Amino acid sequence: MIRSEYLRFLQTLKNDDVSSDVRKIANLVLDNLDILTPLSTAQGQRVKKIVEFSQKSWNTTSSDIQAAPVQSIKQNNSITKLKSLAVGPFRGFAKQENFDLSSQVVLIYGPNGTGKSSFCEALEFGLLGNIAEAESKRFREQREYFKNAHTNSYTLPVLMGIDNDGNEVKISANESSFRFCFVEKNRIESFSRIAAQLPARQAELISTLFGLDAFSEFVRNFTTPMDGKHIDLEGAKEKELNQKRQTIAGFQQQLKSFPEQLRKQDEDEKVCANEYRQECSFSQMFSEINGIEGKGGLIAQLEEEVQKPIDSKNNLILADLESLQQSIQTNIEELKTKQQELNNASQQLSFKQLYEAVKGLKTNNVDECPACRTPLSQVMVDPFTHAETELEKLQHLSELEGEAVKLKEKITIFLNHIVQIINTCCFRFPEKNQLLKFQIKNGDAITIDWWHTLHQKLDDNFTPWKHIKDQVNQLEKNDNEIEEFIKKLSEKQTQLKKLRTFQEKITVLKTCRRNIEGNRQRASNAIDGFDTENSQLIVAAELEKLIVAQNKIISNAYNIFVQKLNVYKDELPTKLVEDLGETVVTLYNAFNRNDAENEQLSTVRLPLYQNERLEISYKNSPEKFFDALHILSEGHVRCLGLAILTAKNIKENCKILIFDDPVNAIDDDHRGSIRRTLFEDHYFKGKQIILTCHGEEFFKDIQNQLPAKKESQPNMFSFLPKIDGFHIHVDYNCPPRNYILASRSHYNKSQIRDALIKARQALECLTKTKIWPYVEKYGDSNLSIKLRSAKGSIELRNLTEQLKSKISEKCFSHDKKDNILKPLEVLLGIDGGSAEWRYLNKGAHEDANRAEFDRQTVSQIITNLELLDEACQ
Repeated sequence: MIRSEYLRFLQTLKNDDVSSDVRKIANLVLDNLDILTPLSTAQGQRVKKIVEFSQKSWNTTSSDIQAAPVQSIKQNNSITKLKSLAVGPFRGFAKQENFDLSSQVVLIYGPNGTGKSSFCEALEFGLLGNIAEAESKRFREQREYFKNAHTNSYTLPVLMGIDNDGNEVKISANESSFRFCFVEKNRIESFSRIAAQLPARQAELISTLFGLDAFSEFVRNFTTPMDGKHIDLEGAKEKELNQKRQTIAGFQQQLKSFPEQLRKQDEDEKVCANEYRQECSFSQMFSEINGIEGKGGLIAQLEEEVQKPIDSKNNLILADLESLQQSIQTNIEELKTKQQELNNASQQLSFKQLYEAVKGLKTNNVDECPACRTPLSQVMVDPFTHAETELEKLQHLSELEGEAVKLKEKITIFLNHIVQIINTCCFRFPEKNQLLKFQIKNGDAITIDWWHTLHQKLDDNFTPWKHIKDQVNQLEKNDNEIEEFIKKLSEKQTQLKKLRTFQEKITVLKTCRRNIEGNRQRASNAIDGFDTENSQLIVAAELEKLIVAQNKIISNAYNIFVQKLNVYKDELPTKLVEDLGETVVTLYNAFNRNDAENEQLSTVRLPLYQNERLEISYKNSPEKFFDALHILSEGHVRCLGLAILTAKNIKENCKILIFDDPVNAIDDDHRGSIRRTLFEDHYFKGKQIILTCHGEEFFKDIQNQLPAKKESQPNMFSFLPKIDGFHIHVDYNCPPRNYILASRSHYNKSQIRDALIKARQALECLTKTKIWPYVEKYGDSNLSIKLRSAKGSIELRNLTEQLKSKISEKCFSHDKKDNILKPLEVLLGIDGGSAEWRYLNKGAHEDANRAEFDRQTVSQIITNLELLDEACQ
């Protein structure tokens, strides 16, 4: 189906406005159709494969579109009906079976699973050259689908037909000629599910109804557009070369900018030199700061100076020494005064010591005198109380002693300072220093006498104190010199820090100049050596241009091809149902002839484009349209699908109509009307109808719908359940289901009772399905029928007499009136009690001790039923 529809699409590319490149793509797809069909848009599977095929065989692919097989079409259009089918091994057929299809109606009955579908698939392959089910099940190689599973082999079916001249010819498969001969149950069921689809999908389901859903899916799996993700449209070598050329362009742009960069560099260096010193050049600044020709610059000199060691300060001041001398002398004089006062009060001091001793004994001798051991109760004066009183009187002596002690401590501290000063002087002036012998060793006491020795003249006629003052004076001068040096060193460090800042700026500026010069050199080298270094790439890119140019042609052609293919797919529903509206309405109303007048359709608008809906209007208000899926039942929707398919068969003037169990997809309420439309109405007159079904009642009703004449009866086959083995069992001689033919057959075999049973059934069928509608059409069909119970059925004799009575009326006028009335009168008897009627009843009921039936009477009954059936046609 996909290949056939695709071939029809190719015919649309023969127009002059379609380029040869687009035709090439179309032919490439056709040549590789079996490979491309299962591929989808996932990860660009199909488009990548098309790129592969295109690049491999673009120059050898023809741009001529394959013509349709004209001779085959002409031959197939001359086929009036099918003659025979030889099939097997094929699908369910394990061996060959031969079917006689020469009658105008061919009926195949069989329960599900007995092989009817394999029979229809053989017809499908014989007429179309492919099987749609194989495509829907994604068989890349259909021949694998043809194989019988048990024999693992197949033989292609051979289909014979009758042409316009009556000759038997072998039919050549041609999908274009026979595609609308098939009406399938699955398509009608899919169409009925249109109600569950979005409006955007409804137009697609018109294609689904005609079995083109596989083709629609095939078209949707073409990725668009074919771009750089799928095919090289720039050239890998050219792209690489352009990237390198962009680098060179960058170098060229850099070369243009270098003069400005150098000018800016000169300006920055000048500004930096002027910050260092006005009217100083950058090179002079560099030489002064960093030195030149092995000579250190200012930074090196200052670093050397600031790294020199600094002597520690002595922190001795002559003025402080003199102040210390004065303090010592003052305290010594004061101490002498205190000591003289204590000497003058020496007797009192002795008593003080005595009293303090007595007071100290109080804790041990509380009850007696510490001197004479006399109990305190017997002494004239309590020694302890007397001591405390006297001590209070001598309190000023204690204070005087304390002051003397403090003065000695204070003098000792001052003298320790003098010792430290002497030690410092001896440390600073160790050579022949007169003060060395006045140093106090650790552990030696410092006395006032030692102080006095410092003021006695030495051999050099100078006192030690004079030497101390001179040396302290010299050390004070040294400290001042150190302080001045430290001050100058701080200034040098500040200057060094400033110079280092300039040194950093110099480094940055020199690095910047070096980078500019280096970049300029690299850019010049890259530009000068580009053609040499990339000579092979330049040649490869030049050769690649031809491939890229071809790829662009392929890409553009592919995009146009897919666009046209999608347009073709989208227009298919319009083409398929073009001018079908009136016929669809007529057939739909025929299928629903028992519906009320206000339920009969006036117009059907089929969804031809995306987002269109299936709309209908009724005869009672033809201008008002409804959403069919909203208002119609599922059974009516299925009838509409069947009407569209059969209308297309009529529109295409197909001589054959093949039903693969489709009527069983229709509910029971509509089957009778569909049966009458197919076999009674004029719509399908002259067409060969081949119908399979699994409903025995429908199978029987069709046969009784047809005339009982032998030549009018269909060829019938029954597919039987498989009892043993795996081969399909076919009954080629199944008994007729037409009651009149069955009755005649039983009569010929002397099965008289069975003949009467079938005869009564034949009369029931004739009266209800043919004679009563005949009376309704040409006369008054209002009957007065008595029923035995609420659930009872109409009695056959009562119904037959009522119908005969209506036909007998003078007002009933029709050419075939007598042809129907006379057989009825014979069957009923002129007096209403004929032997024939009694025979009919006896054949239908079981009676004990029944007499044998009269063959002549039974023959007369069957003959009149045959006359009645012929008259009702």
